Amino acid sequence: MTRRCLPAFYRLSIRCVLCVACAIGALAGSADATSIEVYYAPEDEPLTKLSKIYEQAARSIYVAVYGLTSPLAVKGLVDAKKRGVDVRVITDRERLEDRKQKTAVETLHLAGIPILVNRHDGLMHLKQVVIDDEINASGSMNHTGSGNRYNDERLDVIHDHAITAKAREKFLAMWQDEQRFHRWTP
Repeated sequence: MTRRCLPAFYRLSIRCVLCVACAIGALAGSADATSIEVYYAPEDEPLTKLSKIYEQAARSIYVAVYGLTSPLAVKGLVDAKKRGVDVRVITDRERLEDRKQKTAVETLHLAGIPILVNRHDGLMHLKQVVIDDEINASGSMNHTGSGNRYNDERLDVIHDHAITAKAREKFLAMWQDEQRFHRWTP
């Protein structure tokens, strides 16, 4: 059967499918294409992967995380701050009752990293990092040794400007919200 013998509907449908395929191909090759890396704990050690991303940060690292006790995470954030990266952290005030969390947050504070904690009755339970307005890392993983090596956890590292811009805006809105969050000092 030749192309001319196909009913007009089929010719149009084939043309639409080809157009969609070309558009998908163009997006896949564009600089703005989304890519997502998925890491599972314990086998992938997701916090180790995230720490390597911290080493590459050039402008900003905005962390909103419930649990922050890992020396690996603290070192990565402090090193970034020393390189001149704008590092900010939001965490949950109740987690500061944990000795390890308090030590980690005090270390960040001594390095000049500003820290906010929640004033509201709910938990600050996000597990999200925005890096250089281009990478958004989120999932179930806290910045803890258990979250990296023992628990069943997931970390999604999303390379997408639009998604990351939305995550950054949420972080900055929380950062400016003096009703729900306040600056932590020892």
